[in-house]
Amino acid sequence: MSLAPYVPILGLFALAAGFALFSVAAAPFVGPRRFNKAKLDAYECGIEPTPQPIGGGRFPVKFYLTAMLFIVFDIEIIFLFPWAVNFGMLGLFGFVEMVLFIVTVFVAFAYVWRRGGLDWD
Repeated sequence: MSLAPYVPILGLFALAAGFALFSVAAAPFVGPRRFNKAKLDAYECGIEPTPQPIGGGRFPVKFYLTAMLFIVFDIEIIFLFPWAVNFGMLGLFGFVEMVLFIVTVFVAFAYVWRRGGLDWD
């Protein structure tokens, strides 16, 4: 078993790691050091930042839960594209497996819905 086909992939990983390390190591030396009040302030989309946020200072966890649910279901839906492309070659086995996958996704969706994860209050 020869490992020669993997040499370009390992070379690419080494090149990417070297570039990342070089970028992190060189940033303090080549970056600008002229700080002023405007650069040190938080950027609020053109709105003057207030010392106390209107909502009490904390982001509701609901924002993060919604983002995570979107990512999870989005990734699960991405699995449907290769199946749709190769549907003719997979036959009945591929159809049954995808039905099981969709049922699993639907059970997760029903669980989130039942627990109120999709309610925006």
